[in-house]
Amino acid sequence: MKLRICCLAVALSACGGEPAPSPAEIRVEILIDGGSVYSGRKGDSLAVKDVGISGDRIVFVGDAVEAGVSAETVLDASGMIVSAGFIDPHTHSRAELISSDKNANLNYLYQGVTTAFNGNDGDGFVDIAAQRERLEANGMGTNTALYTGHGKLRRRVMGGEDRAASAEELEQMAELVRDAMRAGALGLSTGLFYAPGSFSDTEEVIVLARAAAEFGGVYDTHLRDESNYNIGVVASVEEAIEIGRAAGIAVHIAHIKALGVDVWGQSEAIIERIEAARSQGRQVTADQYPWRASGTHMRNALLPKHLLEGERNDYLERLRNAELSATDLAAVHENLRRRGGPDSLLVVVADDTSIVGLTLAEIATARETPPVETALDIIRRGPTRVASFNMNPQDIEAFMVRDWVMTSSDGTDGHPRKYASFPEKYRGYVIERKLLTVEEFLYRSSALTADTFGLPDRGRIENGKIADVIVIDPDAFAPTADFDNWNSLSTGVEHVIVNGQLTIREQTYTGVLAGKVLSKGSEP
Repeated sequence: MKLRICCLAVALSACGGEPAPSPAEIRVEILIDGGSVYSGRKGDSLAVKDVGISGDRIVFVGDAVEAGVSAETVLDASGMIVSAGFIDPHTHSRAELISSDKNANLNYLYQGVTTAFNGNDGDGFVDIAAQRERLEANGMGTNTALYTGHGKLRRRVMGGEDRAASAEELEQMAELVRDAMRAGALGLSTGLFYAPGSFSDTEEVIVLARAAAEFGGVYDTHLRDESNYNIGVVASVEEAIEIGRAAGIAVHIAHIKALGVDVWGQSEAIIERIEAARSQGRQVTADQYPWRASGTHMRNALLPKHLLEGERNDYLERLRNAELSATDLAAVHENLRRRGGPDSLLVVVADDTSIVGLTLAEIATARETPPVETALDIIRRGPTRVASFNMNPQDIEAFMVRDWVMTSSDGTDGHPRKYASFPEKYRGYVIERKLLTVEEFLYRSSALTADTFGLPDRGRIENGKIADVIVIDPDAFAPTADFDNWNSLSTGVEHVIVNGQLTIREQTYTGVLAGKVLSKGSEP
């Protein structure tokens, strides 16, 4: 390695003696020297190469000594993997990106993530232009890309009412979708499991998705049901495919799973439906985080949806001032059963810190009250997030090996997925279980996502591509976060370059905020 760096410094083919004939010197700002490079092309293998960066672009990939390349900064990557930066298609990191102290998004940078999407689950903002301006003015450590969200569109036009949209309201929402797409939104996201998205019918969603399709957008959906709460997970996948067909839009299924004991094993039927649609030319993809536990609010896990009608916290007043009907109480019991019972719900965020880190079963035992009564009391006291251990390992693996499933985090406070999803997948499913090869993991974490969402300048190590590049130590790349210590930074990321600027160098954050808000169709 010393020899190579010496040669680079003087742009010769060998140190000492007369310089051998060589092409004209190529001068770059950053040279990543001697790493095992993954191009991002499906089927390619790791290969030892050098990567040169100038400005915000990759300008050289090959043998730097042979080509006569010299650099202002040389990063030794021997023994390490060099990849395009990971692209996380499902995060909830906007709060960090607009904050004054967490906007570096370090929990993602230390996973190798250089782009984090926001606005998923129907929660994307209506005014994309204003969000873009605020984010870029604040500065960001990672790139982001934004969805406009069905839930917020409904709240803007209809409040939180549990009813169908009128023709006038539907057109008003559709025009807001068009405005968002003109401002650079990725597409439309829905959270059909959550109020108020759950109050809509399929035709409403088709109309709004069609508006996004006019601009080449993507339809990203938290399915209406990932379990058997209402129409069932398989029927929900069929609904998503039908929305895509009727609207003429690419469909992306968020955090694909079979949630709850009643639907374990249904991954086979879900895969069959999706692959049948793909064989007919439909673009249907999905993302997945590598954990058995999902994360949500306790109210969303247990309460019937009609109790959540209205604005964000109207449910609190409703629950505090009236007893649940026998029907609703039975529904809560049933929802708890399908989630796996009180042992399966771990409280991870709550105003009452004394219950954080305890399961619903443990809290109920300590209070000497039945689990459902305990849960309702917790919900009445305010928003409480839970980790819900509801997935079967066989279903997780069945989805993971499909070549249309990419890596995501769905990162939320209290759950280690926010800090460790990418290294968790690498360590658990590449190194330990050997379910995926290193190259398959890298592809599903970068190029597949870039291609799916229309970001052609990212996701690959090639001349002319945007220089979002990571260097990771394959032996040290690992999660440190778990459910007892959910916000611990991952290890093994040696260097991170975002838009051509070093944001992590030798495992240390440089303080640079090089992130941009990416737009659908803005990339050449």
